[in-house]
Amino acid sequence: MATPTDTNCLVNGMPGSLVSVRDRGLAYGDGLFETIRVSAGVAPLLDLHFQRLAQGATVLRLPLDLQLLRDEVTACAVQIGSGLLKLTITRGESQRGYAMPSQSAPTRILQSSPLPDYPPHNAEQGIVLYPCATRLGYQPLLAGLKHLNRLEQVLARSEWQDAGHAEGLVCDLAGHPVECTMSNLFIRLDDAWVTPVLDRCGVRGVMRDYLMQQLAGRGDPVVERRIDLDELLAAREVFCCNSVFGVWPIVGLDGHRWPVGPHTRLAQTLAKQVFS
Repeated sequence: MATPTDTNCLVNGMPGSLVSVRDRGLAYGDGLFETIRVSAGVAPLLDLHFQRLAQGATVLRLPLDLQLLRDEVTACAVQIGSGLLKLTITRGESQRGYAMPSQSAPTRILQSSPLPDYPPHNAEQGIVLYPCATRLGYQPLLAGLKHLNRLEQVLARSEWQDAGHAEGLVCDLAGHPVECTMSNLFIRLDDAWVTPVLDRCGVRGVMRDYLMQQLAGRGDPVVERRIDLDELLAAREVFCCNSVFGVWPIVGLDGHRWPVGPHTRLAQTLAKQVFS
């Protein structure tokens, strides 16, 4: 098994990189995606990825053959050994207009690529967040889903180009911290972990779910609720997480500083164990 050196792609199970100009994923962002980390020929968090995918398919009324998708992902994981698989599902082709076709034939795209080459100090010393001005709009129906409409994240990430910020803090319309541009947020308050509730906006990350399960099993349950900026600044420890890089301690935001504490290091160890 070899780590991929270039991005390889299957479209509907066949080698290729082209989709129709009538594809609704291109026209409307009508679809879902999952970015899946592979280690030693397996995808350890695959169950959580497919739980989110199934939930998204139900909300979007998108007919999926989940077993076929899982079989393809599993086979590609064995083939690449380690790296990333990006699974993109669109509703497929349709004529012009928003109306869903009476019979959808979803397009499935499976890409493999190497792991991102993130600087080791992101995990070791922690990162500084950029305070993004872009706000997340409210849409409870789509909250938590990994749908293809990512323009808010694109705009937020475009706000900084310097190497001094590895991630950006993104808030909702009321100014409540929700997440980072590509990861979820955890803060340590009153000797307990709190993570922003994702009932109006934001993406429910797979690593977020995994860590919540693991921490609860250790007697340290995570509280999901709305937080305000003052609470974030008053936190004892802060970290962000996703299923690609695991856990990065957050040590700064707009002049404010936090230490890298023992609770963050434990969460980091739990994340590392997934791919070891």
